[in-house]
Amino acid sequence: MNLLLLALSAALVNNVVLSQFLGLCPFLGVSKKVGTAAGMGAAVTFVLTLASMITYGIQVGILNEGAPLCRADLTFLQTIVFILVIAALVQFVEMVLKKLMPALYQALGVYLPLITTNCAVLGVAILNIQKSYSFLESIINSVGTALGFTIAIVVLAGLREKMEHNDIPEAFKGMPIVLITSGLMAIAFFGFSGLI
Repeated sequence: MNLLLLALSAALVNNVVLSQFLGLCPFLGVSKKVGTAAGMGAAVTFVLTLASMITYGIQVGILNEGAPLCRADLTFLQTIVFILVIAALVQFVEMVLKKLMPALYQALGVYLPLITTNCAVLGVAILNIQKSYSFLESIINSVGTALGFTIAIVVLAGLREKMEHNDIPEAFKGMPIVLITSGLMAIAFFGFSGLI
């Protein structure tokens, strides 16, 4: 039951984009079409889940003081090591998408390599360690967070597709209406705070 609450909390109540404001670059940049947004959500889910699993093992096995593989306290290397792990995973995802799904690879464009610097991926990996989550809790939190990111980006993409057919004042066309819509989505997701 606690794991289900953790997943729901990560996806809805503490939504990484709409509540914590992490990962805004791909959220705003790739949310023009639902298909592309869903592809970005799947890529972030894969990278976020694997990154959390690998970084947890590195933190517990190597970086912590008295860790089994290294007795020295190397926690000061945490951010650098985590970024390197995330960058390697993104390169792997990029190669797989380029080979297996070239249309999605082209649609994601420059935003696919930006997963490397997506602060949501790094933020969740670090928060899992800071909150002293177990390995299973880290995975559940990561999957819930990625699900919340995917929900938010797909909903925004759907709204943006519908807004293309609306009569929007000239001053609000483009990014201003997207930011207003994102703000309204954040307010709507705030309603989930009483859920858990």
